[in-house]
Amino acid sequence: MCGIVGAFSFNTGRYRVAERQIGAMSDALAHRGPDGDGSWIDEEGRIGFGHRRLAIIDLSAKADQPMENEDGSLRLVFNGEIYNHAEIRRELEALGGHRWRTDHSDTEVIIHAYEQWGIDCLHRFRGMFAIALWDSREQVLWLVRDRMGVKPLYYTIDDNRLLFASEIKSFLVDPQFPRSVDEEALYHYLSFLTTPAPQTLFKGVGKLAAGCLIKVGRDGTVEERRWWDALDHAGPMKAATDEELAEQLMVHLRAAVARRKVSDVPVGVFLSGGIDSSTNLVLFAEGEQRAVKSFSIGYDDSQKSVADELPYARMVAQLVGADAHELRLNQDDVINFLPKLIHLQDEPIADPVCVPVYYLSKLARDNGVPVAQVGEGADELFWGYRSWKTFLQLQNADDLPVPRFVKKLGVAALKATGHGHQFYTEYLRRGAEGVPVFWGGADAFTETTKRALLSPTLRKRFAGYSSWEAIAPIRQRFEEKAWETSTLNWMTYLDLNLRLPELLLMRVDKMSMGVGLEARVPFLDHDVVSFALSLPQSVKTRNGELKYLLKKAVRGLIPDTIIDRRKQGFAVPVDDWFKDRLGQEARATMQTFLKETDFFDPLEVNRVLDHGTAAQSWYLLNFALWWQHNLAPVHA
Repeated sequence: MCGIVGAFSFNTGRYRVAERQIGAMSDALAHRGPDGDGSWIDEEGRIGFGHRRLAIIDLSAKADQPMENEDGSLRLVFNGEIYNHAEIRRELEALGGHRWRTDHSDTEVIIHAYEQWGIDCLHRFRGMFAIALWDSREQVLWLVRDRMGVKPLYYTIDDNRLLFASEIKSFLVDPQFPRSVDEEALYHYLSFLTTPAPQTLFKGVGKLAAGCLIKVGRDGTVEERRWWDALDHAGPMKAATDEELAEQLMVHLRAAVARRKVSDVPVGVFLSGGIDSSTNLVLFAEGEQRAVKSFSIGYDDSQKSVADELPYARMVAQLVGADAHELRLNQDDVINFLPKLIHLQDEPIADPVCVPVYYLSKLARDNGVPVAQVGEGADELFWGYRSWKTFLQLQNADDLPVPRFVKKLGVAALKATGHGHQFYTEYLRRGAEGVPVFWGGADAFTETTKRALLSPTLRKRFAGYSSWEAIAPIRQRFEEKAWETSTLNWMTYLDLNLRLPELLLMRVDKMSMGVGLEARVPFLDHDVVSFALSLPQSVKTRNGELKYLLKKAVRGLIPDTIIDRRKQGFAVPVDDWFKDRLGQEARATMQTFLKETDFFDPLEVNRVLDHGTAAQSWYLLNFALWWQHNLAPVHA
């Protein structure tokens, strides 16, 4: 795991890559790679790479980056891990024709795999990665993001150059770099708590979508394409009983966890006491000679709005004899962390779970563990959210043979009378428009509420617009590729393409790498994903039981108490925080922000602060703090 940066000139007469620039961009990512740094610039000043290393596999200096092949025709910087690197290396050694400089570096495997198979080598990799590879013979720069989007990769392009980096802050070290808000991205942020790729909240800065690559030519021509899709290897399964399917799932999960144990440094597990993290820990502990280190977070007794997860985490830790580490957070931890939170995020990731993820990562790092397995992905793959049960019922109701004009009349009536929950009115509106009810697991503000929140200027700009515009291309791919266009498959596919890569996985990446810790995600192994998307909706929703098949698979492996208790999730006591000092500070911050900007309607923002949910206040606060940190004018 590392931080990577680079620059590519399309016209060296106007712009040459300089060591000073690459060094400054790399220095901005020092937290991602505390174990070393390196850089390379070609003789023409056409292209340069920088790298910050977090040493995980092959700790020797020979594995440092940027790395080149035997004749120097290929140069590579890479962030992530290739878990099956040893297997690919054996295949390459059997084929012959490659000279190896390292003992077991996965970075070198990428280089020789590209030599052997070209860019199609990506399909052989099992792992998480953001890759930049310069092919001097073809005069082509490849930028690649892994299948699930576990690792981010940002870029910015003008007439003379392309810059890329693991984090946007590498671009901002240049005081001349233009900074402004992408207003369309802001509109979508209010729905999704993040910005859908390829947008970011910085106008002119893009991010690669999960499973996509960019090919950049010497003259600046840019080709972007999807190299992998979650539905590529999903299809109807052979007839099997639920017991047989549960056994198959366990085979995939055991393999996924085992692959993510590959490391030359200690690996631990984040443990919440839920099904997903408990499964991770128990599978990880299988065959281990030493006690596995687990890390859990709780909150002090003043935080009443969330249940205490620590007793359940202790139960599972004791089951496997884990070396368990715990930390309890209080409101001071949150308030003191806010400035660093905003700095690490780069752009708002409006999920308060960022807070405990950071402190968990720091707890692990402080106890000598630079790698940890996390539980993201299981809820999306196996119908784990209570809200998804509601969405499934709503879509079933919407699918009834009711004419769309009748639904439109219903929406108008609800708006006119003021009766009805705002979100249910929104869902009826979607049905009336002939689009799916489910727009992703976040759904922060409805379209009506967003328009009310926006300033008159932005309200006018986005009249007649909706965040369905961001989802429509994903829906089109789904309808073209899905073997079963069921509601649940759509929900999973959409979140695999938006909420997971751009929100949940980014909160993990930005917070864990903020302390130099690598987070690995077994449930998002692409074999597990393909298996889940090949299951019929009827199996995953059997008896109306959330996570039916996963529970069946792990029963007997983890305690029944963990399996059968009500889902808590990785909850954060936002309600408690906003009833106390954080709420006071948020209100003061928002009033200053509203005076200095023209993004939101002050009356509507104050209505949200007074009568909306604490979570909605957090979303607005995140944006305001981000703007103040990155774009606010400096007053003399």
